[in-house]
Amino acid sequence: MKKIVVLSGAGISAESGISTFRDANGLWENHLIEDVASPEGFNSNPELVMEFYNLRRRQLRDVVPNEAHLILAELQDNYDVHIITQNVDDLHERAGSKKVLHLHGELKKVRPVNDPYTIYPWEDDLHTGDTDRHNVQLRPHIVWFGEAVPEMENAIQIAQAADIFIVIGTSMQVYPAAGLIQYVPGNCIRYVIDPNLSNTYTKEEHFFKTSATDGMKLLKERLISKK
Repeated sequence: MKKIVVLSGAGISAESGISTFRDANGLWENHLIEDVASPEGFNSNPELVMEFYNLRRRQLRDVVPNEAHLILAELQDNYDVHIITQNVDDLHERAGSKKVLHLHGELKKVRPVNDPYTIYPWEDDLHTGDTDRHNVQLRPHIVWFGEAVPEMENAIQIAQAADIFIVIGTSMQVYPAAGLIQYVPGNCIRYVIDPNLSNTYTKEEHFFKTSATDGMKLLKERLISKK
């Protein structure tokens, strides 16, 4: 079974109604990035940072996977599909995708401030005073600016084994995630779906300057017809 590797970004979640970080009306609007997405910001004002992510966690209850998420899950019937996502929501999983790697963490998980590898599921709001069993304060399980990306090596290994590589809904400006496309094999077929990107990543016939949903509808027909 051929392996599809997907690199997904905020554009696919935006179609479900999740605000994106980099849009003019996105969640950064009322906060400096360093205030809500850096270790320094958390150390300076942990309540502000935790409430910022509490609001996003609550929003997840009101949104559902869109058709692009669902099509990616459907492709598992014909391909070995691995999704590497920059998104911190759980929409890929809720759509039915089984192999999802989150590069930048997950909203519905937390970890102790002193241990990036001990991770707990978390559904509710997080506040100062919420601690682990060792009485260590918990923080959002989010990779903030200036922090290492622990899953990057795993993502590289997945990309290196791709037969088909799909880029969907990402600006390709956030590194190291954007560099993953450089690791795919030379004979790997690359597809890019994004209404805002210029095509510097693949053959013209493999480039869909469309929304995530419209692009996945077109790509589904192409991929299934080749089976």
